[in-house]
Amino acid sequence: MAEKSFKYIILGGGVSAGYAAKEFASQGVKPGELAVISKEAVAPYERPALSKGYLFPEGAARLPGFHCCVGSGGEKLLPESYKQKGIELILSTEIVKADLAAKSLVSAAGDVFKYETLIIATGSTVLRLTDFGVKGADSKNILYLREIDDADKVVEAIQAKKGGKAVVVGGGYIGLELSAALRINNFDVTMVFPEPWCMPRLFTADIAAFYETYYTNKGVKIIKGTVASGFTAHPNGEVNEVQLKDGRSLEADIVIVGVGAKPLTALFKGQVEEDKGGIKTDAFFKTSVPDVYAVGDVATFPLKMYGDMRRVEHVDHSRKSAEQAVKAIKAAEGGGAVEEYDYLPFFYSRSFDLSWQFYGDNVGDSVLFGDSNPSNPKPRFGAYWVQDGKVVGAFMEGGSGDENKALAKVAKARPAAESLDDLTKEGISFAAKI
Repeated sequence: MAEKSFKYIILGGGVSAGYAAKEFASQGVKPGELAVISKEAVAPYERPALSKGYLFPEGAARLPGFHCCVGSGGEKLLPESYKQKGIELILSTEIVKADLAAKSLVSAAGDVFKYETLIIATGSTVLRLTDFGVKGADSKNILYLREIDDADKVVEAIQAKKGGKAVVVGGGYIGLELSAALRINNFDVTMVFPEPWCMPRLFTADIAAFYETYYTNKGVKIIKGTVASGFTAHPNGEVNEVQLKDGRSLEADIVIVGVGAKPLTALFKGQVEEDKGGIKTDAFFKTSVPDVYAVGDVATFPLKMYGDMRRVEHVDHSRKSAEQAVKAIKAAEGGGAVEEYDYLPFFYSRSFDLSWQFYGDNVGDSVLFGDSNPSNPKPRFGAYWVQDGKVVGAFMEGGSGDENKALAKVAKARPAAESLDDLTKEGISFAAKI
């Protein structure tokens, strides 16, 4: 059993880890001071590429093309880049024990890693149907998408079952993006989810109606209001049928499940204060334990503009929270400080020829504007959310770069809205004049 000591350790190998490493490098970390420990076998990469580009039949995204930090237009940190910057990249290493009081981490192989400052960037893991005891959920070709190994399994299944039948369980981000990717690969696709409409945590019924009709026009079958209750398999162990709770059965050569994720916080249970399912931090991502920070999916942090604590699962926050934590660490070492994290929630997606962005909060009354006809070749429409007489959220499908910047600006400024009818008439021009 080896023991190594570092001034800083980033635990995790996803987006937050890559952006934290980049920030440390830009702040002038010395050789041997920093280690990144990841259970994945590859250097940190931009995870959204897995659902947005990795599965394409032509021109698919592949490493090293989407290593961090190309997602925000920054320098690509290739595996060799870490060594060049004096950062030790420790891959294929799962940490099974964390002792925050002793400032030590222990790997599955028994190696011990000591640190002075720890950044927890463990991210999330997918919820699996086997976790809920769904019958037959361990059949072959029932797949998930979180890491590059998962994406490789999906690609392998797509190639093995060309033109087959695919069932996508879940109607959120993963469900929508993977249904589109499978359809582009010429699969017969059925998407199943229990809610009354797709993407219910963000979309209103009106917005969802556009996407559901658009997907239907593309050949994706949508079944709402029920869940997968069981699976049957061929003698070779491969799934061949999905049973739905409403009694229907669907043939399937591939099943991809996207029913949510949970933050990976188990290593730290009982050692650090938690809130809303994540590790509680301040506006600099410091936890309740000295010299321990938490960033990305695992952090429950003060969302300054709304005055409450939130945990945000999105790549934009993963990048920005990691950079904020490292800036705060380095500033404190020099006796200084950084500004409090003042995050504007941001979500986006791309599928088929569609591309939408959302900024702010989706609470209060909503109004739809623009052309939301799903049959049009280039639909362009949006929505505002109004609470207590102020615009608090803004969404747009098919917006230009300038229009999306205007959405961000209006969501941040939260201007007064005199009338919902006027907002509908003004549309994007309301945001553009703020």
